[in-house]
Amino acid sequence: MDRLRFRSIFISDVHLGTRDCRADFLLDFLRSTRCEHLYLVGDIIDLEAMEQTPYWPSRHSEVLAEFLDIAAQGTAVTYIPGNHDCRFRGMAGQRIGAIEVALDAIHTTADGKRLRVSHGDEFDPEHQGKTWLVWFGDYAHRFIRLANRGLNALRRRLRLPYFALTILAKSRIAKALAYIRNYEILATSRARELGLDGQICGHIHFGAMREHDGVLYLNDGDWVEHCTALVEHMDGTLELLHWSERRAALMRAGAGERKPQVQPIPAWAQVLNARA
Repeated sequence: MDRLRFRSIFISDVHLGTRDCRADFLLDFLRSTRCEHLYLVGDIIDLEAMEQTPYWPSRHSEVLAEFLDIAAQGTAVTYIPGNHDCRFRGMAGQRIGAIEVALDAIHTTADGKRLRVSHGDEFDPEHQGKTWLVWFGDYAHRFIRLANRGLNALRRRLRLPYFALTILAKSRIAKALAYIRNYEILATSRARELGLDGQICGHIHFGAMREHDGVLYLNDGDWVEHCTALVEHMDGTLELLHWSERRAALMRAGAGERKPQVQPIPAWAQVLNARA
């Protein structure tokens, strides 16, 4: 299959170092696309989860190797750490290989829209709430992710496409909808204060493209539950791409379930995997 070409790609919430990370889908996506600018919008490595339960399969090393290789081949790659990999925020202004580390960025689209890019945890209403409620919500989300893994293991045996169980919880529970709307309003308000056309972020694992009073809210989703990326086409058009749905469409068209291409892992990645 010919690689899909975009002007820019935005991905976040990969959560490498956890069992919920959909590294297989992400590798397939990265090896099927090309772009001029790739933004890694936070929570790429889940350092918090790894402190509690060390987990690092070879696929996760391959994802890191792919990011470094994409940057080495000339794509501008900007890494904006999130709350789960916030320790890398101290490296803002430095580089990891050819990858630039930044706290946030202003992206200008081909048609002139100026968009702020940040992970988005600064807009999280939960940070202003009760500590016990944040704790409860975190563990409830972990339980849903565990159920999601079991559900999709069964669906694979039945040769059914991947399905995100959490999307039902987030789209049908009134409090979840209110939380998401509050988050969107805070994000777009900040962009409006800065005189920008919109905000690109991740953090809440719920991809969306909406407009609030003339300001764009663009969430690139995640690679734990929904496997989504925000992409900018060459003319500046923005699209939320659902990669799991695209693979399912290829299967229905008779292309079969493509697996990520097997590529040699660099020496540094082999060492990292051996230590995990």
